[in-house]
Amino acid sequence: MKAPRVTLEQWRTLQAVVDHGGFAQAAEALHRSQSSISYTVARMQEQLGVPLLRIDGRKAVLTEAGHLLLRRSRQLVKQASQLEELAHHMEQGWEAEVRLVIDAAYPSSQVIAALSAFMPQSRGCRVLLREEVLSGVEEALLDGEADLAISGLILPGQLGSDLCCVEFVAVAHPDHPLHRMQRELTHQDLESQLQIVIRDSGRRAPRDVGWLGAEQRWTVGSLATAANFVASGLGFAWLPQHMIEQRLAEGSLKALPMTSGARREVRYLLYPNKDRPMGPATRILGDLLRRHARPR
Repeated sequence: MKAPRVTLEQWRTLQAVVDHGGFAQAAEALHRSQSSISYTVARMQEQLGVPLLRIDGRKAVLTEAGHLLLRRSRQLVKQASQLEELAHHMEQGWEAEVRLVIDAAYPSSQVIAALSAFMPQSRGCRVLLREEVLSGVEEALLDGEADLAISGLILPGQLGSDLCCVEFVAVAHPDHPLHRMQRELTHQDLESQLQIVIRDSGRRAPRDVGWLGAEQRWTVGSLATAANFVASGLGFAWLPQHMIEQRLAEGSLKALPMTSGARREVRYLLYPNKDRPMGPATRILGDLLRRHARPR
């Protein structure tokens, strides 16, 4: 087998040009001069014998061959990075950090309990905790940005382990017109009212989950914002029971008396990153997350 003429660093350089939108931007991102970036890409094209970029106006864009080779190179660079990470883990025996991505609706009390138990065992390992909504968790896992992920979605091609169920409750302010009807409500009663929904943080294929039958919907960026809106008398929403228990007790929120569908359960699962070797710290944290989950 012939030795490759193009290095991983050259592929990384081409990826940076495409991902950052140009030679100057790639140079800034890689802390190199623009002339060295241009030379690297030009040399690659000579070594490969095919044009990778063409000039369209003042912008360099990928050729058809460039698209194909760049796509294949991403997997190559990813595998090389995984190999280096594996060697590092073998040398150190312990991860420097664990990246945990959770759905924002998952009970934070259970995460806190697991992390509190993890701290004395962590050996200085950092935990990078990130919250996403719906498919945002899946994207983080698929993009290699999570070592462990907690999602309420069934992720294709991933094997998850059960954690717990979260109950979502249809609520509105006690003075909301829906409560003033003073009877059981149907979905037809909701159609003319404002529904507050939470935006999926995923970018590639955002999903709509739950009942979305209202003629007017406002979309907000977080569950906390949705709860504030509804508690202020603005619309109704399905919100996690564990997040609104105090508001329900205080009376700023009241469950809607629906004939059906007033409550729904979402089962949350823990997913490991199947493309990343699981080190001891990740394994311990995963076990603690399962141990401190409270299944219904």
